[in-house]
Amino acid sequence: MKRFLVTGGSGFIGSHLCEKLISENHRVICIDNLITGNLRNISHLRDNSNFTFLRQDVTEYIDLDEDIDCILHFASPASPIDYLELPIQTLKVGSLGTHKALGLAKAKGSSFLLASSSEVYGDPLVHPQREDYWGNVNPIGPRGVYDEAKRFSEALTMAYHRVHGIKTRIVRIFNTFGPRMRKNDGRVVPAFISQALSGEPLTIFGDGSQTRSFCYITDLVEGIVKLTNSEICEPVNLGNPNEISITDFARLILSLTGSKSEIIFKPLPVDDPKVRKPDISRAKQELGWEPSVELEEGLKKTIEWFSQDLGLGTSD
Repeated sequence: MKRFLVTGGSGFIGSHLCEKLISENHRVICIDNLITGNLRNISHLRDNSNFTFLRQDVTEYIDLDEDIDCILHFASPASPIDYLELPIQTLKVGSLGTHKALGLAKAKGSSFLLASSSEVYGDPLVHPQREDYWGNVNPIGPRGVYDEAKRFSEALTMAYHRVHGIKTRIVRIFNTFGPRMRKNDGRVVPAFISQALSGEPLTIFGDGSQTRSFCYITDLVEGIVKLTNSEICEPVNLGNPNEISITDFARLILSLTGSKSEIIFKPLPVDDPKVRKPDISRAKQELGWEPSVELEEGLKKTIEWFSQDLGLGTSD
């Protein structure tokens, strides 16, 4: 049994990661201030003797009595709506929160994994995006609060690795979807599914030609666990390299839900990336990892969850 601390553990990805670690009989301490997390995501874990939830802001001093083998730092607003509404909190958790989490790792002699993001690449000028690409980020734009928070987190993580010899890992997460996503978090998957199930128009921002690559949550979590157990200190892209345009994605959602909703178009937000596709060569070679869940299979599971959990019915 290993002892894990997961910051942001009641969020979408964090809760699935806690669940995975518990299923492997590890001890998990989940820390979350619930600004964007939800206790419902971890309710099924609360009675497990190997699971503990602590409501705390990771930008403040973290004091734990027990030993920790590995810290998985997932605390941060992560959706466009969240970090545009909470810009200062986003910057604080990326800087102060990462500093506190790394300080705890140093004090406990534990390893550390940072949940970074494909947003460190900004609106990329290379395609697909490799880990050695430095990115094209507008530091003073509205999205810069998230992009630069993650970039600073990576820099701080590597500084602790070089100066203090901490065993660090950095995962750059590309678009991920699955059950427990919030209906109104601004991401395209929950937006399109909830609109389709409710019979509302599917809203595309821009002309719909922009592309994304969608990875199902179980594939991502499997990759994170493999990275945690590896010896790789350089950033590793985790995501699904199968690319699809937003217009084609909207049509796929309509087909899978049987919805008769129309598609409408609105202006593209400032600095919204035109393409997003991971090069996962490093993950394949170093971790033996690549996604296995097909897009339609993952979407069917996600649609079923939204329909049941949120009480939404398929459109007539």
